[in-house]
Amino acid sequence: MTKHIHSKILIALAIASFSTAYAAEQSGASIKVYITAKDTGQKLSRAADLSFVAMPQPGEKQETIFVDASKTYQTVLGVGGALTDAAAETFYKLPKDKQQEILQAYFDPEKGIGYSLGRTHIHSCDFSSESYTYVKNGDTSLNSFDISHDLKYRIPFIKEILATAGANNFTIFASPWSPPAWMKDNNDMLHGGKLKPEYYGTWANYCAKFIKAYEKQGVPIWGMTVQNEPMAIQTWESCIYTAEEERDFVKNYLGPTFAKDGLAKKNIVIWDHNRSLMYQRAAVVLEDPEAARFVWGVGYHWYVGDHFENVKMVQQAFPNTHLLFTEGCNGPYDSATIDDWKWGENYGKSMVNDFNNGAVGWTDWNVLLDQEGGPNHVQNFCFAPIHGDTKTGALHYMNSYYYIGHFSKFVRPGARRIVSSSTTDNLITTAFLNNDKNIVVIVMNSTAKAQPFYLWMDDKEAKSQSPAHSIMTLVLPQA
Repeated sequence: MTKHIHSKILIALAIASFSTAYAAEQSGASIKVYITAKDTGQKLSRAADLSFVAMPQPGEKQETIFVDASKTYQTVLGVGGALTDAAAETFYKLPKDKQQEILQAYFDPEKGIGYSLGRTHIHSCDFSSESYTYVKNGDTSLNSFDISHDLKYRIPFIKEILATAGANNFTIFASPWSPPAWMKDNNDMLHGGKLKPEYYGTWANYCAKFIKAYEKQGVPIWGMTVQNEPMAIQTWESCIYTAEEERDFVKNYLGPTFAKDGLAKKNIVIWDHNRSLMYQRAAVVLEDPEAARFVWGVGYHWYVGDHFENVKMVQQAFPNTHLLFTEGCNGPYDSATIDDWKWGENYGKSMVNDFNNGAVGWTDWNVLLDQEGGPNHVQNFCFAPIHGDTKTGALHYMNSYYYIGHFSKFVRPGARRIVSSSTTDNLITTAFLNNDKNIVVIVMNSTAKAQPFYLWMDDKEAKSQSPAHSIMTLVLPQA
């Protein structure tokens, strides 16, 4: 992997370049442009400013990105990644200066890409070095509940993130991969199985205890998903729920338990699995008023196809719910393909389409993994936007880091999505109006040819060009 590692100087220059440029664009009225493009060395790099000229009616044959800030849609919760045991363990095996570089690169909104959303897990998941829970075997009273395992790596890691991002600027949600083995019908945390009905209440209490215990340690938990991938029998921690079982667990146990324990304001997210079945799963729960009153939204992953139309259908059928992309990653890990450009483009395509179809937030999987794509106790290694070599201390930034950064750095929590429409299939686009009134337009070109285009808004246009295999962020300061 060493031959792929960016030097410390190059990374520092890249971070300094786009952070300085971003600060500079706060003054002046030109359209500021940031580009990441294949085979150019441009990585969130500042390009030449654009200027508008009057153009009441754009030409029929010219390729155009139309922007209309008068039409607003969903409000953005945030963009970020998963704060797993694997990420935290890798973090603390790296030198102190590399730890600080990672914190700045991800979580500093000015010097880095400003992650504002994080997902963590309730006891172990596949990206833990071992399977573990917080209670002793068979303890139905949960008197032995203890999160001391997480005090070694994960909680300190999250607290450093909060200190970097600002505790009020970072949202954390949690997901369980499996209840303890003794609560399940297969007596195993791995390989699927189901939560026994007699332990529905105990498991709901366990989840409430997790939230309270983390918050006692200074880690605020915004909410939780009911179950990670509730239809997947995995070789790692997993648990199966039908849509009806998930509905009844939320309606009769999890929601009431949160209300009873002073956690009524915590947000409950259902499904947390692939886009393919999300409409059916959402409909079963949200068409039951008693269950729906406890549900903030529907979470989903990307692993079995795009199916972007299903995101839109849930948004249209249930406009009062929220849609949250809760997990996605590339893999399996292979050092020979770590710099393939397709990895970043997978993120860009998904993020543009998910936001355009109603998502309020987007969460990558592990923020950091080691030189093997782990640690992972079941050997299903994958990619992360940053890999840290725990033997040499070197960091490797994948192009996915920069693709995500085109969103996370510029589209801030509280932003509203606005109209951005492309007249060419060669370009996909989405756009947002931030609370500071700046408009952010993202344009992606996954073709092998540069694509000239005009950015048009309010009877004026600016001429630009999208390089081959690139993503651009255009920032339009508003008076």
